Amino acid sequence: MQFPGMEGFLQIDWSVALQVVTLGFIGGVLSGFIGSGGAFFMTPGMMNLGVPGVIAVGTNIAHKFGKAIMGSRKHGEMGHVDKKLGLFQLITAVVGIRLAVLVNEKLFSLGGDSKDAAGSAAGDLYISVVFVVVLLFVSIFILRDSLMESASRGGPSRRLAEAFSRLRIPPMITFPVADVRLSFWMVSLVGLITGYLAGTIGVGGFVGVPAMIYIFGVPTAVAAGTELYLAIFMGAFGAINYAWDGFVDIRLLLLLYLGSLLGIYIGAYGTRVVREKVIRLVTGVIIMLCVVSRAINIPVYLSDLSFMSLTEGTVSNLGLASKLLLYASGVSGVVVILGAVARAWLKRRRALEILRRIQS
Repeated sequence: MQFPGMEGFLQIDWSVALQVVTLGFIGGVLSGFIGSGGAFFMTPGMMNLGVPGVIAVGTNIAHKFGKAIMGSRKHGEMGHVDKKLGLFQLITAVVGIRLAVLVNEKLFSLGGDSKDAAGSAAGDLYISVVFVVVLLFVSIFILRDSLMESASRGGPSRRLAEAFSRLRIPPMITFPVADVRLSFWMVSLVGLITGYLAGTIGVGGFVGVPAMIYIFGVPTAVAAGTELYLAIFMGAFGAINYAWDGFVDIRLLLLLYLGSLLGIYIGAYGTRVVREKVIRLVTGVIIMLCVVSRAINIPVYLSDLSFMSLTEGTVSNLGLASKLLLYASGVSGVVVILGAVARAWLKRRRALEILRRIQS
């Protein structure tokens, strides 16, 4: 079976379909646990399977829409969603998404009507460079804060939030669930950046969530839930924009859903039984490994654009190394989360057994 718009790029068989479903499951678990759409894992994962970057991003944004509904509902049941904060960010997020779609489409069109390898490589290179630069910065910041966190502080650094709280540029808006009072302009700026990155690389949550935690001072669980709520609307708008030009593949989308809708519930439950510091530490490590995985492919795209020369064996080895590292990052994160969930379930079961014995 071949995906439309991907002639020459990907011939899918059952083994590839299984890999896509696995991408969806791992991305779903990480999404529910971390609070992003999981695109930091699934976008490069699809690109490693031969999907052109613009189609990987477009399909992932469409996938993000449905998955965000499920994740937001789960977080909402736990009181972790500030809808007001999410909707205020949405005002500028849609502008950022539209700008990103225009840039990605322009780069991909370099291949002409046939959308040949050169056009795909230009778009893939751009997506990969943005992915590496942005998420490298985010992962370093998260890891540094998690490792430097003292036992007495017991939470994320408040220094940036305290500094930005002094920028009281009117109008100021109170967000009750997040328990913060913020400038409309600061919220709008974060929304614009989040939307642009979501539209460019399919990853907006890894700017939106840290921004809400470290700049706005929002609790980690509320930031995760609010980002998923915002992702419902960003995903819908982005999906419409990419689908209009044929960059969303329905069959690929359904395979991702097959794995992710179960995974996201497991990840969301994990936030209830894992300490915030551990959540941030796992997040930072996984992002860093995904960054390295994507960076490994950059020389391949440079070779496709004739900026450097690589042998076929080197290209094959780089692709394999990138895929293995990506799966290692995702699987290790899922193992940590599932382990925490299993320990919490066993602990609860033992507590119930002790209670029954006391009552009997």
